[in-house]
Amino acid sequence: MKYRQLGDSGISVSEIALGSWLTYGVDVAANTARACIERAFDEGINLIDTSNIYGRGAAEAFLGTALKGRARDSYVLATKLFFPMTDTDKGLSRTQIMKQIDASLTRLQTDYVDLYQCHRYDPDTAIGETMQALSEVVRAGKVRALGFSEWSPQNVRDSLAVTGTVEFVSSQPQYSLLWRGPEKEVIPLCAANGISQIVWSPLAQGLLTGKYSVGTLPPADSRAAHAGMGSWMKDWMEPRILGAVDAIRPLAAEAGCSLAQFALAWVLREANVASAIIGASRPEQVSENARASGLKVDPALFARAEAIAAQVAAR
Repeated sequence: MKYRQLGDSGISVSEIALGSWLTYGVDVAANTARACIERAFDEGINLIDTSNIYGRGAAEAFLGTALKGRARDSYVLATKLFFPMTDTDKGLSRTQIMKQIDASLTRLQTDYVDLYQCHRYDPDTAIGETMQALSEVVRAGKVRALGFSEWSPQNVRDSLAVTGTVEFVSSQPQYSLLWRGPEKEVIPLCAANGISQIVWSPLAQGLLTGKYSVGTLPPADSRAAHAGMGSWMKDWMEPRILGAVDAIRPLAAEAGCSLAQFALAWVLREANVASAIIGASRPEQVSENARASGLKVDPALFARAEAIAAQVAAR
């Protein structure tokens, strides 16, 4: 496993991170989820990403129990806030930041999180109030560093304009061969301001694993076939997109790796990406994806894959 610096934070994170959206504490059995976490550590993964909204606290609570007893400085723990936890508890106001960080710490059974991220931008709260409150929790020792997810370039610029506050060191956008939106403005802006990317869905909800093909039913044990998790994949399961993925598959074989490893290595070719978050429902998936770290692929193969993906890419 290779490691990269997380923006200007001084925190070192594994190139592959383990996420918990739709999985741990929710749709994956506890013993299997624990096995995935153990395998992640065996593979050198040190970044664990979650959010208070995942299972309305269930993912954080599961991780709090699963990580208990492991040396706290042996992993980097990231969580988020913004989405409604109750009818009235939502957003990025000072009140919510103070309330939600304490609730997350309780569920995670820890005194601090390494990275606290704004899950979305809050248009109903002044950016100055948000940045001041986030800075307070950092200075109180409850958080080591700050990040955001899916903020627009203007949102980022507005945060940078607030003086006397702790600055963001990470951005968490969707980014993959099939979703390249951050390249236009977000990545250049962040790179110029000491902010790294921790990308989600680098495998396009599993589509870039190669397990789905045109004209065939999804494997019974796959995300697309799952009653809960599969609902998030409907937009990806179009024949034209599946056909493009089928066309990219031989390029991965030519590179001597799996399609998933090829797709993850493509994301990691971008220097501003510190880590790519994977989701896993089986330990062997963790191992396969972890081996994308440090993988060397001929840029010409990536260029051919980009040309294919460009025909169907969402952005």
